[in-house]
Amino acid sequence: METKDGFLVINKEKGCTSHDCVKQIRRLLNTKKVGHTGTLDPEVTGTLPIAIGSATRFIQYLPQGKTYIGKIKLGIKTNTDDIHGKVINQKSWPKITNKQLDLSLNQFRGIIKQIPPKVSSVHVNGERAYKKSLKNENFELSPRKVIVDELILMKWDQINGIIEIKIKCSAGTYIRSIARDLGKILNSEGCLLQLKRISACGFHEKNSIKISDIEKNKTTNIIIPTISALNHISTLVLNREEEINFWQTGRAIKVDINYLSKIKTFDYIKPIKVIDIRKNLLGIGFFNKEHTNINPKLVLNAK
Repeated sequence: METKDGFLVINKEKGCTSHDCVKQIRRLLNTKKVGHTGTLDPEVTGTLPIAIGSATRFIQYLPQGKTYIGKIKLGIKTNTDDIHGKVINQKSWPKITNKQLDLSLNQFRGIIKQIPPKVSSVHVNGERAYKKSLKNENFELSPRKVIVDELILMKWDQINGIIEIKIKCSAGTYIRSIARDLGKILNSEGCLLQLKRISACGFHEKNSIKISDIEKNKTTNIIIPTISALNHISTLVLNREEEINFWQTGRAIKVDINYLSKIKTFDYIKPIKVIDIRKNLLGIGFFNKEHTNINPKLVLNAK
């Protein structure tokens, strides 16, 4: 397969780590410059965008929202806050209607604070929390602010105590923590039973592919061009060769005020993608304080 710069959306299967996926893509595409846009736990399936080549430099400029479909099991508390951990307590769950359950979910909508699981990758005094847990160290994690843009109750199984939800949230949100804390709110216990990520960083499950299908060469044109992943960012087109030369040597580009007045989508504090008239991506820049120049922040080498 011909290696191109861009993004490859992997449909990660259970049991495989995000780093495992990166290693396999490096081997399959015969390229070293590969990185993922955010880890998925081994037991979590679904959308894992992988950056290839120069696309690795643009990961921070991708949309940051992520969407999951998950199942929460009430009545069980584990040391990992998911069903795969050691059970440390069991408790019955209340008889509750869908409406009452949905009201309880209000506490997890919007801007919330949550304590990450103790087996998370959060740093504690320079060491990952999960490593401290493996050594049975006693430590506490501080609450972190996250944003839950959407939380939908999809199904409530009263008999088995299983809640199915759809959640759209910011990076750094732990669905396991929501499962744990919801159990407490309902005067029970809770842990994450199952989780699938259906979108991440602007990429959707419908555009994903399994690594096993790449190995079997069942598809072509699977790499998404970097510029296509930046549609949410305003665009500045450089028409003149002189401007392009300035840009590619790291010099600021003076912006025509008349040109700006015709474009209403510019946000002066957000990144701007810079392209040429052939729609080749040249890099990322930011406005100066006076909004007269765009200063280069990321410049792609000329081809």
